[in-house]
Amino acid sequence: MIELAGLCRRFGDVVAVDDVSLRCEDGEVTGLLGPNGAGKTTVLRLLGGLLTPDSGHAAVDGLRIADGPFEARRGLAMLPDARGLYPRLTAREHVAYFARLHGVDDATTNLRLARLAADIDMNDLLDRRVSGFSQGERMKVLLARALVHEPRNVVLDEPTNGLDVMSRRAVRELLLRLRDEGRCVLLSSHVMQEMAALCDRIYVMARGTIVAEGTREELLDMSAATDLEDAFVKLVSGPIPTDDEPLPRHDPEPPAP
Repeated sequence: MIELAGLCRRFGDVVAVDDVSLRCEDGEVTGLLGPNGAGKTTVLRLLGGLLTPDSGHAAVDGLRIADGPFEARRGLAMLPDARGLYPRLTAREHVAYFARLHGVDDATTNLRLARLAADIDMNDLLDRRVSGFSQGERMKVLLARALVHEPRNVVLDEPTNGLDVMSRRAVRELLLRLRDEGRCVLLSSHVMQEMAALCDRIYVMARGTIVAEGTREELLDMSAATDLEDAFVKLVSGPIPTDDEPLPRHDPEPPAP
């Protein structure tokens, strides 16, 4: 489980994240949806311990990042927006290196890598140096690298960016399998179809804060829209909720007497 409570972060006079709270449950895919500059990547960096919040906290399985950063990150896989790879290493060497950092033995690494490579169709990449890889090929290496220690919580920032149709479908199937295994998945994406197909709950972010949250159907209902893209545009274009105005949520009509 991943929990963010009252996260705030400023960069000089710019408020990048303003009182962001969300909860990602085990066995669910939670979406973080917002336009460019909404603060999504900053939120994920705060969760990963790459940035320190000015106030509020992030926790993984009940352990606050600030209280035990190394212990909390053992149960967390991060695929951030900054996606560096070592050009002279092969795909297999990348995954093996990160597995060792997490204390995974070589035999277990080989078994897990074989499964991951089959899941995301990267067998033909394993023994090639990543120098010269396409964006989609690099993404496959990064996904395998992030998942090789089999974390209970998975945080992905635009994981299908640059992938072709078949590879994108393979990644979606992988994320659904992780959900069905009871893992917690937090997904940030601009692809509406992806969010609608994968997410059990979606948080909509704009101007540094959460402006709405709910299931796909609840977001459609609260925005009086017929598809997620229209709902998104309406929700991010509206006023930011204040402390006296709670986040828009779907409230079912009471049963008729």
